[in-house]
Amino acid sequence: MRRFFQPDLASSPMTKTFALFLLTAIAELLGCYLPMLWLNNKGSAWLLLPAAISLTAFVWLLSLHPAASGRVYAAYGAVYIATAIFWLWSVDGIAPRWTDLLGAGLALSGAAVIALGARA
Repeated sequence: MRRFFQPDLASSPMTKTFALFLLTAIAELLGCYLPMLWLNNKGSAWLLLPAAISLTAFVWLLSLHPAASGRVYAAYGAVYIATAIFWLWSVDGIAPRWTDLLGAGLALSGAAVIALGARA
């Protein structure tokens, strides 16, 4: 039986880059969310410590992104938008509107054009 080409998505550079973008976005969101909780009197000042650690991780993760920073940050921005919409729903408990989902989808589509266009 002839086998068709099956790419190993788990080890592809695109998958690794997307995972890095996702981790970076979570670190950024968490690092900004925790001080907001403290400022709104919904948490202790001790939240500032994990916030600082999260923002430090965010900066470190940014340094791991591949070259061509302008293109990388444009693609990362789309992943950040989609992650923020998911955060809105999962952490803040606010259901995204269809326009939120459409906007995130359009941003991710634009990121795919940027990322795949760079390979052409």
